[in-house]
Amino acid sequence: MAAVLSLRWAGVAPEQYDAMRDSVRWEEQAADGLVLHVAWFEAGVLHVTDVWNAEADFHRFFAERLAPAVKEVGLPGQPEVHFAPAHRRFVPPGITGAA
Repeated sequence: MAAVLSLRWAGVAPEQYDAMRDSVRWEEQAADGLVLHVAWFEAGVLHVTDVWNAEADFHRFFAERLAPAVKEVGLPGQPEVHFAPAHRRFVPPGITGAA
C-alpha cells in the first residue's frame, strides 16, 4: 500500500536542502519506490511531503543514500516524521518533471 510521508525539520536552510539534493542526486537517480516529492520552507523549517510505494522504500532510501548526505551537510537536530497510508492518488494528465 502506498504511504504518505510528512516531514518537518526545524533549522534546515534552503542551501542545506540543495546541498543534500546535489549530493544524493535524487532527481537524476530517483529512489526506488518514490512516487512524488514536494519540499518547501516556512519560518526556518523544511517541510516535505512524499508519496512512496511502501514505507519500507523510504527507510531503505534513507539508510542507503540520504543518511550519509545528512551527516555530510550537518543538518541540525532530528526531523519530525509521520507516515500514513494513502487513500487515493491522482495525477492530472500531462503533469511530469521537476520544478
